[in-house]
Amino acid sequence: MSMLPLTFILPLLGFIILSTMRDKLSEKAATIVGVGSMGLSALFALIAGSSFLANQDSNPVVHIPLWTWMKVGNFAPNFGLTLDGLGVTMLGVITGVGFLIHLFASWYMRGEVGFARFFSYMNLFVASMLLLVLADNLVLLYLGWEGVGICSYLLIGFYYSNRANGRAAMKAFTVTRVGDVFLAFGLFLLFRELGTLNIHEIIERVPQVFTLNNATLQLTAIMLVLGAMGKSAQIPLHSWLADAMAGPTPVSALIHAATMVTAGVYLIARLHPIFILTPDVLLNWVGLVGAVTLVVAGFCALAQTDIKRILAYSTMSQIGYMFLALGVGAWQVAVFHLMTHAFFKALLFLGSGAVIISVHHEQNIFKMGGLRKKIPLVLWCFVVGGGALAAIPFVTVGFYSKDAIIWETFATGNMHLFYLAVFGAFLTSIYTFRMIWFTFFGEEKTHAHALSGLSYQIPLVVLLVLSTGLGAFITPPLDGVLPLSQGVLLEQAGHAHGKHTAEFIAMGAMAFGLIVAWFLYVANKGQILTKFKQSSFGGAVNYWCYHGLGFDALYDLVFVKPFLLIGKLLKSDPVDKAWNVFPMLASAGNRMSGWLQSGSLRGYAVSFGFGMVALLVLVMAMVGI
Repeated sequence: MSMLPLTFILPLLGFIILSTMRDKLSEKAATIVGVGSMGLSALFALIAGSSFLANQDSNPVVHIPLWTWMKVGNFAPNFGLTLDGLGVTMLGVITGVGFLIHLFASWYMRGEVGFARFFSYMNLFVASMLLLVLADNLVLLYLGWEGVGICSYLLIGFYYSNRANGRAAMKAFTVTRVGDVFLAFGLFLLFRELGTLNIHEIIERVPQVFTLNNATLQLTAIMLVLGAMGKSAQIPLHSWLADAMAGPTPVSALIHAATMVTAGVYLIARLHPIFILTPDVLLNWVGLVGAVTLVVAGFCALAQTDIKRILAYSTMSQIGYMFLALGVGAWQVAVFHLMTHAFFKALLFLGSGAVIISVHHEQNIFKMGGLRKKIPLVLWCFVVGGGALAAIPFVTVGFYSKDAIIWETFATGNMHLFYLAVFGAFLTSIYTFRMIWFTFFGEEKTHAHALSGLSYQIPLVVLLVLSTGLGAFITPPLDGVLPLSQGVLLEQAGHAHGKHTAEFIAMGAMAFGLIVAWFLYVANKGQILTKFKQSSFGGAVNYWCYHGLGFDALYDLVFVKPFLLIGKLLKSDPVDKAWNVFPMLASAGNRMSGWLQSGSLRGYAVSFGFGMVALLVLVMAMVGI
């Protein structure tokens, strides 16, 4: 278990080397440091995880204190690590999938300016995420939380010479900071009420200190959820996610599959005792928000033309499914879907990167077509990854996790959430089929070239295998860490009579979506959709969905323009000018004094007389009193 600190120290060391020597390193040397440090991190994670699993029965939670980070009065958080079943799951996803993304990036970024700088940011990103999930206290978790935030800014804005990329990076940084402020409020409330920010002490003490639906605990839970919404791009703090596609494609894979957007899911799962005691917050602020988000993201994905933005909205939708699972108390199912989603979404993003390279950095799916002949491996990656995204039954890993979420909503009796989840599955099938069809089939619209290289092929093949039904055999060791869900309890009791009904409805929605997509895009060749878009209503709907249902325009009207107006009003610094009143008064007094200094004896005598009269009147008044 002493290997555990090396899992985040090695990527951090890689960042230090690459950031200090990046102008002196060749691409080969930068690859060795960047990819090598990530590979060693994955190796030590495997060793630490295997050691933990071998001794899990006798030691279900491992604490590794390193040093006292700070000491302010009674507040003395340790710089320490902890490992349990949830930590092992996150550790495997981050280092395993992260290493494959790093390896692919060494091929994708070849010849790019700032090659070493890119890998320095990637290494720091992974190190921050590992610190987030391994931290034994919320202060250290918050450090990793902010670390992935600054790294997302650096990586999204990697091509900073384009002002649009810089604006996208600033947008991601600003929107997620809003959530971070709420999270900080939640931490302050926890420390005030419990006197500690140690995660396992909080888990133990929350049921002892708080009662069901305690008002302070509800406020704390809401603050934590708002923090999670920012990082995991859930409505209303989701608007940054699609614009994050401005970064290199491996960055999109890392953010959307293995690291940043899963942080909110991890936070809620880790602090589940708080939400168990606040069921209204859990159902409405987590479950309902996730259900609405997955449907909204599905509509937005249907209108996109950029292959990466389609996948971005699909990520937003799948994270919505995870929030939905958390909202109905299916903690283990949510984490299971987090793991399976990392497999197939990394596969799809890396596959999209291969497509973009093949068609000379074109990203519009309607300018592609016919790529199945040039890059057959990538075609199969999209077929399997897209199948997992749409939850094709039995043969893809997504079926086992997504349908489990849909069953849990059915088992808990939250039928409004169940139907939203089913409708989301219907939308997912349509936009997934649409993306694959226009990218790989039909006529070739942009000349493409074949691809080669082991660093490009190995990550895709490994992720392809994990995205099949074989990936479902990887079972997260969450028993004893997260509570069992209602659906699992019904299955164990032999009362899961509606499970097959829920599964058939979900599979039916998925199949119906594929049929509708085939009719619209293949049989009808888009004629119905073209006529719909040409109508005033259809054009407005398409425009609305293409622009993210108008959230950016709304935020621009409500927040950005008033802020700019205030900035314009304060441009002349009225606060500073207010202090100029005092020198102005002094100046006026000086001018009056100068006016009185006339040099006229007659005037001095008159003023002297008036002064004497005033003094006499004053003395007489005082005597009279």
